[in-house]
Amino acid sequence: MIYEEFYSFDDYYRRKYGIICGVDEAGRGPLAGPVAVAAVILSPDIRYDRLTDSKKVSDKARRVLYQEIKATALSYHIELIDNKTIDELNILGATMLGMKKCIESLMTAEPKIALVDGNKTPSVELKTEAVIKGDAKSASIAAASILAKVTRDDYMMELAYKYPEYRFEKHKGYPTKEHYEAIKEYGVTPYHRISFLKTLEKH
Repeated sequence: MIYEEFYSFDDYYRRKYGIICGVDEAGRGPLAGPVAVAAVILSPDIRYDRLTDSKKVSDKARRVLYQEIKATALSYHIELIDNKTIDELNILGATMLGMKKCIESLMTAEPKIALVDGNKTPSVELKTEAVIKGDAKSASIAAASILAKVTRDDYMMELAYKYPEYRFEKHKGYPTKEHYEAIKEYGVTPYHRISFLKTLEKH
């Protein structure tokens, strides 16, 4: 299924500004692992089957889209901002840092505006526009959400092999009951966000 409204949204900005890039993140809420950020410039001539908000797409479909987007995008960049940086800057600061790095890496492709999911944008030498629930409105932002989500999921799968007792393959580091119980039993790993664990005593 092609969600044409996603492309109509982007086409409006292309007509107004020219080349656009979409920016999104994955992993703001977990207790462990990095936040993943992606920026992508899609070809205006390509439509992707089932491209929508990454949270509404099955893992199998996300991975198909991930490969298609990487193979056909005019340009893209993905950043992983680690848990230590998150603890130092806070999650918003870490996310903005990742977005800044991603957007700046695409500057050679000469985008004229960055459409950023959410209500805040990073400080960059490029026009930016915050789009609330952008991954449900813009094909470019949705594509960035796919790249970020799959990249982060793969990272957490690698951690699952390293720390099998935490079952990262199941919850990807999010604050589930199972994850809290593992922390209580085994302590924290070098990949946990210490600043996020202040609520641990509530569980």
